[in-house]
Order: sequence, then structure tokens, then C-alpha cells
Amino acid sequence: MSGLRRDLSTRQIRMIALGGTIGTGLFLGSSLAIAYAGPSVVLVFLVAAVAALAVAYAVAELAVAHPEPGGFGAVAHRYLGPLAGYVQRWSYWLTMVVVIGSEVVAGGLYVRYWWPQVPLWLPVVVFSVFIVVVNLTAVKFFGEFEYWFAMIKVVTIAVFIVVGGLYLIFGLPQGHAAGGTLAPNGMVGMLLALGVVTLSYGGVEAVAMTAAESRDPGRDVPRAARTLVLRLVLFYVLATAIVVIVVPWQELAAGGTIAQSPFVRIFGVVGLPAAAGIMNFVVLTAAISAANTSLYVATRMAYSLSTDGYAPALLRRVGRNGVPSTAVLASAAGLLIAAVVSVTSSDVAFPALLGIALFTGMLTWLIIFASHVAFRRRRGTDLPAVRLPGAPVTAVLGIVYVLVVLGTMAFVPPFTVAWTFGGPFVVLLAVSFFLVRRKRPVDV
Repeated sequence: MSGLRRDLSTRQIRMIALGGTIGTGLFLGSSLAIAYAGPSVVLVFLVAAVAALAVAYAVAELAVAHPEPGGFGAVAHRYLGPLAGYVQRWSYWLTMVVVIGSEVVAGGLYVRYWWPQVPLWLPVVVFSVFIVVVNLTAVKFFGEFEYWFAMIKVVTIAVFIVVGGLYLIFGLPQGHAAGGTLAPNGMVGMLLALGVVTLSYGGVEAVAMTAAESRDPGRDVPRAARTLVLRLVLFYVLATAIVVIVVPWQELAAGGTIAQSPFVRIFGVVGLPAAAGIMNFVVLTAAISAANTSLYVATRMAYSLSTDGYAPALLRRVGRNGVPSTAVLASAAGLLIAAVVSVTSSDVAFPALLGIALFTGMLTWLIIFASHVAFRRRRGTDLPAVRLPGAPVTAVLGIVYVLVVLGTMAFVPPFTVAWTFGGPFVVLLAVSFFLVRRKRPVDV
């Protein structure tokens, strides 16, 4: 019996999953996908949404069958063996730690938008301490905090869609913004954009991590998985469609700063005053929210590894409030390392960490689909009510899709580091498994 408490409600689980998925990438990083695919980026978002939906249903089915700490990592251990479970959980833990570090650094940069004289380390430390404190509180308080922080992102995107839609109905800017061909760079451009867009859906799998602390995992996790992907499709596809219609896609290809964000451009077109300042606040909350959820997920992964004897026993200690506080602090130590590296060695060390995170993020999807295939083969007809439609064929197609995305990363400049550092890291991690297993207590 887990020492974690089942105190997360349905609405909290939905927002935790949504908050971990919608980060600063949508508000600032969508420009890269538009640069590769042009207006056809809308179709690319739809294709990636199908894959994300398959991941969400796969993890929901697995989590309902096995609502235990470690989520899909524990399931991989159960159905693919200890090595797969070890690699899955440790690689995902590092992915989340890097995400946390990058998001708190991004938050510091957003603060300097208003106060450029502030040293970057100061807001980074403040945000780090803040999310650690939130994660050390009882899980129901964490869930409530994340619910309202994620709500800011949801409301912003909804307002953006409404404002953009009204502007399209009552008056377009001079000329047709989408002009030219649908796919200016052809199928090659769409394929390159596929990897960028797929990473925007990264995080849908995190819903499985809440199963061990859900009041009713059989009801809450499937509901959260379904609504998560449907909302992401609605937000991503509609928002991107509005962007490429209203603003010439060539002007959006630069991106990278608040002033260049597609969201700021749209609000500027419709005459909203102080659009850049408002969006800076939104992406700041988005960064904190994503870091907060990522620390929660990393903590539960560390806790799961400890319960199986593949991490120090201290990490499975649970406090009176039902929180594995030692695992929180251990994951937070990784957070600080990632944050320091990103500030002091951003040209060398942090790209390496980011490359590992990108590679292992897609590796997570790959192992999830493989686990689902093994799960279906072993369980036969003894399946939970929520199921991945079309499985096991759907899961096999998901594996092919992830392999294609991993292949495209080698040709997208910001993501080439994924293969440079991610592949070797996974090999080293697999080797470490055999060393750790020798010292693993036999009674675990």
C-alpha cells in the first residue's frame, strides 16, 4: 500500500495535466514550426494531435489497470522488465529536472523584461524556492495551486481565440496573410515541423503520474486524458490557424522573444494596449506552472524508483502530510543544478542537457507504446473500461510515429543536440542499471 494520499480531485488532475503540457513553447516556440511548415502547420498540429491522443489513451488504460506510484515507468518495469522500467523512470526524471531548470531560468528572463537590471540568478532562486515549498505541501494544496496557475494559461488562449475569431469575422488586415502556397517548403518542411509540434504535446503522459494520488483513478484519469488532448487540439489548432491567417507567416518565422511572439502580434493587430506586457505576465505564469508540475512528476518518479530498490531508500520516505519530501528535495537539487548550468554554461552544458531531455522525452512515448503492446498481449480480454482504440495496431503505429519524429530531430538545428547527447546518455543509463542491480537489496 502506497504512503501517498489520494487527495487529488478530478478538476485538479485535469489542470495538472494541462499545466504540465502548455508551457512557454506554445506562446514563443510555435514560430519555429511556422517557419518550417508555413500555413500547413495547422495540418501538422492535427497529425501530432492524433499521436498525442494515442499516448493519452494508452497511459490512461495502463494507469487505471495499475494505479501505482511511478505511472508508466512502473508499468514498463512490470511488462517490459526491470531494465526498461529503470531506463524509463530515470530518463524521465532527468527530462523533468531539465524542464524545471529551463522553465525557472525562462521565468527569470521574463522578470528582466520589466526590470533588466535584476541579476538573473535572483528570480531563478526565488522561483526555485517557491515551487519547492508548493511541492512540500499536502498534495491537495499543490493541486489547488496548480489548478489556478494553469487556469491563467487556459483563459489566455481562450481569449486569444475569441479575439482572433472576432477579428476575422469583422475585418482582416490589408491583404491575405496566409498568401502563397499552403506548404511553402513542401513535405520536407512539414516533416521537420512535425518534431517541433510533437514536442509541444509533450507532457500528455504526465496524467498517469496522478493515478496513485487520485481519489478515483478509474474515473479521474480517463476523463483527464480525454479532455486534455481535446483541449490541446482546440487550443493549438485554432490558435495556430488564427495566427497564420491574420499575420503573414513569414513575419512569424523569427519568433523567440515576447515582442515577436505570435500571441503578442495578434493582440497588437487588434489594438490591445500593452499586449507585450500582458503576455509577458502570462508566459511567466506558464513557466512557473510547468516547472511546478514537472517537479511533482519528477518527485513521484524518484519515489517509484526507490520503492523498487533502484534509488536510495531515503527517497521513499513519506511525511505526515503524505508527501515524499526527501524525493522533492532530491529532485529540487537537480533543479538547481540545471538552473545554475543554464546560467553559467548556457553555450555548452545546457544545450547538452536539453538534448538529453528532448531525446528521452520521445523515448518515453516509445516505451509507453511498447509497454501497452506487452500489456495487451499478457492481459488478453481482461482490460479496464478505458482502452486505446484500435490497439495493438494503434500502439505499433505510435512506435513508428515516434521513430519518425526522432529521425527528423537530426535535421532541425535546435534539436540536433538530441541525438548528439541523448543517445549516448541512454546507453550509459542502461549500463548503469547492471551496476545498480548488483547492489539492490534482495527484499525490495
